[in-house]
Amino acid sequence: MRGKEVFSLSAGLAFLTALRLYLAGTMPLTPDEAYYREWSHHLQGGYLDHPFMVALWIRIGTWLAGDSPLGARFLGPISVLPGSFFLFCAARNLFGQDGARIGIRAVWLLNATLMVGLGCATMTPDTPLVFFTTLTVWALSVALKVKHTLSKVLAWSAVGGGLGLGFDSKYTAVLVGAAMACGLLLNADWRRRLSPWCAVPAFLLSAAPVIWWNKAHHWASFIKQGGRTGDWHPARAAQFLGELIGGQIGLATPLVFAIFAMGLVHAYRRRAEVGAYLLCWIALLPLCVFLQHALGDRVQANWPAVVYPAWALIGALSLVRVRWAVASGCAIFVLVAVHAVYQVPALAPNKDPVARQTAGWERFASDAASLVQQKKADAVAAEDYGVASKLAEAGLKVPVIGLDPRWQFLGLAAQPFQNVLIINDIHPNSPKGEVICRSYAGHAIRCYRVTVSAVKDGVVLP
Repeated sequence: MRGKEVFSLSAGLAFLTALRLYLAGTMPLTPDEAYYREWSHHLQGGYLDHPFMVALWIRIGTWLAGDSPLGARFLGPISVLPGSFFLFCAARNLFGQDGARIGIRAVWLLNATLMVGLGCATMTPDTPLVFFTTLTVWALSVALKVKHTLSKVLAWSAVGGGLGLGFDSKYTAVLVGAAMACGLLLNADWRRRLSPWCAVPAFLLSAAPVIWWNKAHHWASFIKQGGRTGDWHPARAAQFLGELIGGQIGLATPLVFAIFAMGLVHAYRRRAEVGAYLLCWIALLPLCVFLQHALGDRVQANWPAVVYPAWALIGALSLVRVRWAVASGCAIFVLVAVHAVYQVPALAPNKDPVARQTAGWERFASDAASLVQQKKADAVAAEDYGVASKLAEAGLKVPVIGLDPRWQFLGLAAQPFQNVLIINDIHPNSPKGEVICRSYAGHAIRCYRVTVSAVKDGVVLP
């Protein structure tokens, strides 16, 4: 490994990290991020939608950098640096003399994707998931390399621990564990070894807070997420498959996606090496699960984030140069960042995904605060959890209530309020009342009906 390559990689990571931090501090929080910020104020072992790790990261970030968009997202851009180091070390452990070169390529490829480039400038469950998945792959590479019995026990325990922390971030981490288990159990040599079983108790210990919370709440989160597997609309399979593939081409960026695909061919050819063999399992089994799910229901583009570290290592095995793919991916990220911050080029609100998520909330909250004073309301309630979260972030002088069932799992004591400002989507059966809109560039993004009513136990009284 030449010093020039190390310098170029270090400079590139420093630039991308600085850009992600700038983006993290400049963009307003999205409704989902504001929702996770509410979680961070009520830390517990789990929530209806996801495990607790994203809330913990936001809590730590706001402690370090203040209760601001930068603070909420702070650990995202920062985590890419140790994550990149773990990815490099994993390649060096797995691929011997050529490992350093492969590691540098893998780090470049992962950082060139929008999944990591843009995803780690925001704070969602995928942000810690990608980091802990990378940590798990590194621990796996150590477990495959070490010879001493105690070292093997410790390394496989680290694999289980990293996998458990990934599970604490998002439930899709179990797909990586299932892939590793299948790969090891189907390999005659590894099937007879005892050390990999050390990963199981370490995983259970790391995942214990999430399991305990679900047990205490009638398995609500497991049932909600597991219930997705029951959706089945085969008539729309072509649409869902197209969205899944198109989403990955977009989030990986086109040239990096092509290198991922080409790398898989070379990884398969090297399947006699246990490292390449297990990487194929980690990359392909979750993908097969998502493809199967797409036959009957929509797969969100971010769901495959869990396999991106493995895909980066596999892509680095390809024989083609990655320079242009990395350059194009980084250029796309810079263009997206410029648009997100400066709205260049300007797009119509209905065609601007960034504006639909982040624009107009400050004025919207100000209008809501004015109505609170006019109506002398003692609380504000919204059916949409994102609207409730953004109003809570705005710091209204009265309590904010979410009427969505999600809010009931935040551990907040239910209080009766007699004069509540109700903000809900407009629909044909909406009661008469005032309308306030969230607007951008003079165009309404979304409008809401405002009424006043009493609320008890999170339910609007007639």
